[in-house]
Amino acid sequence: MSAPEHQVVVIGAGMAGLGVALCLSDLAVRSVLVDRDARVGASWRNRYDALRLNTGARYSHLPKRPYAKGTPQFPTRDQVIAHLDEHAGQRGIEWRMNTPVERVVRRTPSGWGVVTGEGIVDTAHVVVATGPAHTPSLPDWPGSESFAGEVLHSSAYRNPAPFAGKRVLVVGAGSSGMEIAHDLAKGGAAKVWLSVRTPPNLLPRTGPLGQPNDVLSRPLYRIPPRWADAISRRRRLAAFGDLTDLGLPIPEEGPFSRAHRLGVSPSLVDPDVVDAVRDGSVEVVAALTSFEGTSAVLTDRARLAADAVIAATGYRNGLAPLVGHLGVLTDAGRPMAHGDVAAAPGLWFHGLMPRPSLIGYTSMQSQRLAGRIAREIAEAGRPRRGKLF
Repeated sequence: MSAPEHQVVVIGAGMAGLGVALCLSDLAVRSVLVDRDARVGASWRNRYDALRLNTGARYSHLPKRPYAKGTPQFPTRDQVIAHLDEHAGQRGIEWRMNTPVERVVRRTPSGWGVVTGEGIVDTAHVVVATGPAHTPSLPDWPGSESFAGEVLHSSAYRNPAPFAGKRVLVVGAGSSGMEIAHDLAKGGAAKVWLSVRTPPNLLPRTGPLGQPNDVLSRPLYRIPPRWADAISRRRRLAAFGDLTDLGLPIPEEGPFSRAHRLGVSPSLVDPDVVDAVRDGSVEVVAALTSFEGTSAVLTDRARLAADAVIAATGYRNGLAPLVGHLGVLTDAGRPMAHGDVAAAPGLWFHGLMPRPSLIGYTSMQSQRLAGRIAREIAEAGRPRRGKLF
């Protein structure tokens, strides 16, 4: 059997996938970048208008390609998209957009096949970089099909204009949920509730000297979690005060303990988001359990006459249909191996940590891993020298 047609296929044209393709290009290794959407960075283009990075621009750019001069410390959604667009035309990258990948299959005697609707792309290496936010996760609340209002996932939310004068329940107190609730409150919604099941570990986006949280968190992740939690607790109280009476108590399990145990990230927010809770613009309520007629029913049996419900309930990585048959995923559906450790010979995962955490896994680490994957692939493609006798 002849050698595979391509040396590398990268699946996913977001920050992670484009980062690997650019690192390969820097090493004169051509790659094919495949994505289900029409444009690079679709996961960014499809997020809400007010979105900003939670990590600093200095550490959150494509490998060896800093943001344009004048970019603020926390780039906006549109600035991230512009950054991706700027570098998408790099030489050595073949683009196949509007091409959903159905499965990755082993090819005999070696290599891989990337199965698309247009056929199978044969390659020696596959880098799966589809991202953790591949598939929106929308709970199936009892009664939702007969609810008179609108129920949508936060991935479908863009701005508050369609909700002006309406009563909106936002479900989920992660960074996105809290920011969307704040966006609605200042954008003309008649009433905004924030439904909280598990009190979030809130942290300010910046430190006392204006440093991005990712800069502060890196050294804390290396010390015992109880120490890092204690430091984080003091940071939270200094930035936001005690929010217990407002429905946002400090959780017993701190952000670093929870990150180590579950891979759950803290909610990084600006003071004005918390101020909206403090001044009543956003009211914290109990967890949503079901719908009855025109009401959203909470765990404390309260009923809210909401016109719309926005579920900031996270995403699934969508890896099972793609590679679940290859035996490379954990029971939780995450890659067993990641980065420069191949899951199988020639099969790599990037941007999909086995236990994802915005505390322990920074954008700078992502850049470094992209470079290491590219070097491993480039080295594998070089002819081996014969032994001298």
